[in-house]
Amino acid sequence: MTRRAPIEDINESNLRVKKPKNSAAGLEAVAVALERGIAQAGVTRTARALLRLNQRDGTDCPGCAWPESQGHRKTAEFCENGAKAVAEESTVRTVTPAFWAEHSIAELATKTEYWLGNQGRITHPVVIRPGDTHYSQITWNDAFELIGEKIRATTPDRTVFYTSGRTANESAFLYQLFARSIGTNNLPDCSNMCHESSGSALNPTIGIGKGTVSLDDIHNAQLILVVGQNPGTNHPRMLSALKECKDNGGRIVAVNPLPEAGLFNFKDPQSVSGLIGDGTALADEYLQIKVGGDLALFQALGHLLLEEEERVPGSVVDHAFVEANTAGLDEYRAARKVIDWDETEKATGLSRLQIATVARLLVDSKATIICWALGLTQQPHSVNTLKEIINLLLLQGNFGKPGAGACPVRGHSNVQGDRTMGIWEKPKESLLAALDAEFGIQSPRAHGLDSVDTVEAFENDDIDVFVSMGGNFALACSDTEALEAAMQRVGLTVHVSTKPNRSHIMHGKTSLILPTLGRTDTDDKHPGGRQVLSVEDSMSVVRTTQGRLDPVSEHLLAEPVIVARMASATLGEDHVIDWKAMADDYDVIRDRISRVIPGFSDFNRRLKTKNGFVLPNPPRDTRSFATDIGRARFTVSPLEYLTPPPGHLILQTIRSHDQYNTTFYGLDDRYRGISGGRRVILIHEDDLTELGFTDRDLVDVISTFRGEERRANEFRLVVYPTPRGCAAAYFPEANALMHRELVARESNTPGYKAMAVRFIAHEPAGVPQPS
Repeated sequence: MTRRAPIEDINESNLRVKKPKNSAAGLEAVAVALERGIAQAGVTRTARALLRLNQRDGTDCPGCAWPESQGHRKTAEFCENGAKAVAEESTVRTVTPAFWAEHSIAELATKTEYWLGNQGRITHPVVIRPGDTHYSQITWNDAFELIGEKIRATTPDRTVFYTSGRTANESAFLYQLFARSIGTNNLPDCSNMCHESSGSALNPTIGIGKGTVSLDDIHNAQLILVVGQNPGTNHPRMLSALKECKDNGGRIVAVNPLPEAGLFNFKDPQSVSGLIGDGTALADEYLQIKVGGDLALFQALGHLLLEEEERVPGSVVDHAFVEANTAGLDEYRAARKVIDWDETEKATGLSRLQIATVARLLVDSKATIICWALGLTQQPHSVNTLKEIINLLLLQGNFGKPGAGACPVRGHSNVQGDRTMGIWEKPKESLLAALDAEFGIQSPRAHGLDSVDTVEAFENDDIDVFVSMGGNFALACSDTEALEAAMQRVGLTVHVSTKPNRSHIMHGKTSLILPTLGRTDTDDKHPGGRQVLSVEDSMSVVRTTQGRLDPVSEHLLAEPVIVARMASATLGEDHVIDWKAMADDYDVIRDRISRVIPGFSDFNRRLKTKNGFVLPNPPRDTRSFATDIGRARFTVSPLEYLTPPPGHLILQTIRSHDQYNTTFYGLDDRYRGISGGRRVILIHEDDLTELGFTDRDLVDVISTFRGEERRANEFRLVVYPTPRGCAAAYFPEANALMHRELVARESNTPGYKAMAVRFIAHEPAGVPQPS
């Protein structure tokens, strides 16, 4: 094994395809996790990082936001992909000023994200100015002075502050405070691109934009629906919770277009039976639904539940709960009275019997949880789909009781915490008033730009300064080609990062890369010594996180320090806010948070308790619903599903098992049997034949939306058990096909699960291609 960065980039001709697996985790997951860690960081450093991962006084995994047990924790309290995330961050590979001197921007622009990310941790702040061909070293003081100068030279509305979910609570709070002190709510974040639809559906129906369950609820549910989600890859520790539910007698229904291994069988790598046995069968029922057919499914389930209630009064509806806590049942009942089964089967790709089987499970369950992820949130009708889930849960009183509730499974660690801390382009007046009272500033009231709006602003040349706290905006967003061109016209781009990525290469006229500490790094360059941060998981538990590894460079700064020094350089040392005090001692930040953010009173003391603390959640805690009417709300939505034009399929984007968002850990999507390459289209064999192609044909892909087309070349068609009429491709390679205007209504989330595409045979460069 070697800790040297790879020289070779992805070679798509190395693509290998095997039969998909039907089980997840097991001994192979252990072997892969250890191999990746040792290759990046060596044995000792890997052990030090992993043994403290997700422990009470250790590091919160920089991967997913799945919660930790409040009781006993295992020695290895992490999953394979968590270990990969730690390996990426704890690597001893380094990107020094010599690297930037050796590699020009023109050369780096030809590299994939896989190659860039594998070069290692950035060790020094660097800058590129107009006319430069390479990044070069800059001092921290000069970098901050440059940022302050550029922000002061423009107007607040032309300055944008983006963040990824990895940012800890204290960093996020300072970041939004900086933006609002300048005078802007331009605070787009990665939540805009993933679970914004969840908040848009939950807030008006149950009065909170978060899930309403605990980890114990998952363990004790009688029935769990896992919908539009691939836990085996994206939230592997969830499999342990589902196994415990099964061990306790619960039933599980998986609803997903692709038959993902993690939905069927889990081989717990922390048990003997999981390592060498057959594992645990998870899904009692699997519905292979068409992409975009979930709204029709939940409407059909509502129809069947109300039909059963009419046949046997009191068998389904929790009348006491509904009458005391909800509004709109009569309208919902009337809307679900009649159903067109032919259209429902067309929309879902499911039979009436399949849907009726799941309806019977719902009728028989007295405690149901419905989980979902991006498979439901990234379509034009996503918000209505999620409202239909809430209708089902309200009908049976599945709020505020053990084993029941709504569970949007957040992907990125602390993406939920960032929103709690005020990272949002549409802040509530209560937050702004609290900030103004605490800090003596005048926060702007006009709403700012979300992620999609920011893409449009880039393309319209309406941005002068773009600051990115983590993330990889260029690759994560839609309309890739136009966005990358537009980012290079911006006056200043600033990236607070740990490793090189595509956004550093698609830089503004002037660009700064500011290297920061990661979750696993110690943060001890403070007058009071080592500092601790906090995060919030998917189930509203706030806990500490602290790194245990020596940073690879003495030139790295912690995110709160970077934000505070940007603010001081921009607003002046005599600004009404004492930024330095907060950068020196994070307890000061938490004291300020405790007086601004609801639920965080006595923050510092409560954070030091054994398991942290749980934020208030009225639907879960008291069966109360803080909507505008003071009650939970049944809603009525029209039937809607995705219908591609003739000759087209509906394409959804997915992540590989060797990937987290835009970070590629490797090139082995082993559960799906795809390795060595990434530019593939997974397609049903019958669709392949009908469209006139054969397995492994090389094609160019064209997407169509509102009469406009986008194109991405050189994808390999691979026969795969997808639903008829549906296909799948990896994110972010397929983002070039995403039209910026294709979004979820109400939430403005990109429609990555809703692209209408067709294929043409790829021809070598210079050969005319048919339209």
